[in-house]
Amino acid sequence: MTLSFRALMGACAMGALCTAAAAQSTTITVATVNNGDMIRMQGLMDAFNEAHPDITVEWVTLEENVLRQRVTQDVATKGGQFDVMTIGTYEVPIWGERGWLVSLDDLPESYDVDDILPAIRGGLTVDGSLYAAPFYGESSMVMYRRDLMEAAGMEMPDAPTWEFIKEAAAAMTDKDNEVYGICLRGKAGWGENMAFLSAMANSYGARWFDMDWKPQFDSEEWKATLTDYLELMNEYGPPGASSNGFNENLALFQSGKCGMWIDATVAASFVTNPDESTVADQVGFALAPDNGLGKRGNWLWAWNLGIPAGTQNEEAAKTFVEWATSKEYTALVAEKEGWANVPPGTRQSLYDNQDYLDAAPFAQMTLESINAADPQNPTVDDVPYVGVQFVAIPEFQGIGTAVGQQFSAALAGQVSAEQALSMAQQLTEREMTRAGYIK
Repeated sequence: MTLSFRALMGACAMGALCTAAAAQSTTITVATVNNGDMIRMQGLMDAFNEAHPDITVEWVTLEENVLRQRVTQDVATKGGQFDVMTIGTYEVPIWGERGWLVSLDDLPESYDVDDILPAIRGGLTVDGSLYAAPFYGESSMVMYRRDLMEAAGMEMPDAPTWEFIKEAAAAMTDKDNEVYGICLRGKAGWGENMAFLSAMANSYGARWFDMDWKPQFDSEEWKATLTDYLELMNEYGPPGASSNGFNENLALFQSGKCGMWIDATVAASFVTNPDESTVADQVGFALAPDNGLGKRGNWLWAWNLGIPAGTQNEEAAKTFVEWATSKEYTALVAEKEGWANVPPGTRQSLYDNQDYLDAAPFAQMTLESINAADPQNPTVDDVPYVGVQFVAIPEFQGIGTAVGQQFSAALAGQVSAEQALSMAQQLTEREMTRAGYIK
């Protein structure tokens, strides 16, 4: 009887201890995109688990479009389905302003927020508060064939003008041998052709909107942008360019069919990989072009980790975000996978690291490209919006894609540049009036 009582009391004591331990353990759900960097992180979670045995991380890994739909719905309703979300530079300022994200201003001093590149940090900041931590960042730049440039008797400057790009494209084009002087995005979409054209327009002094939110597609700056773009592509670009996005142009460049390609800095590792690119040993890099107005035609993007305001596990979520975007995580990836595979484009310390610079010959140009972009002041004249290759308002996804369809149609020869700009002006003005921006 006594032994049974003691056994029962011991079992109760152990149960209490187990219950207390369980109560102290927290499970967080991380929604993320199915790209290589995020998949790699899931394979390195042993390091996090060892440092934080009281936090269990569950992953929901989704294709980009599905991810965006799921997390937008959850954050808007404060559904609490996710504790950490992988979101882009487009979403952060909109959601931060609406109070949908938890501020990260209280990250510990050891995290070194000041190490985050100013251009990247600026796109994630609302009224002085940081609302997401960057996992990796990118800009855009010129990738070009050094052998074709040399054969044309030209030398690519580190900071070319659009006029030079046009001259070089003409000199390198050899259509009989299916070599085209330049490859650019033509596929319609706010994140496809309009990412490139919005950035190009910035360097021409064009704006999406003036300070009263009135569309500016009837301006001389937009006319010059679209006219020069169409001339470049029609005279020196590949056939069927209105269907080409990032992946199509990457394939063209890697197979030796492009003299120049202006696109995401993240492509640099692909075009210089001898296992994937037939021209790997001939690739050079330059900043995106300008028109002498103080702005270059390069964009700015980052994949970031944000915490929705609806989470019940804020502290555990912050602990994970801090770890996943830290300098220590970069060192972990370098140790396990090599420096060439670390998440790029977020911290100055990475670009001060000689080991990384030696492993990535495109690193310095990537850094310069990112630093040249300013999401707070994206174009020559003042604008009421934040964003370089996009406008950080909820309506932009629909408007940007509709405008992109007009410009893609112009590239396909279905409408003139003037008609495309006129339609862009009309549809944008209509939607902005409907949304209440224009009274």
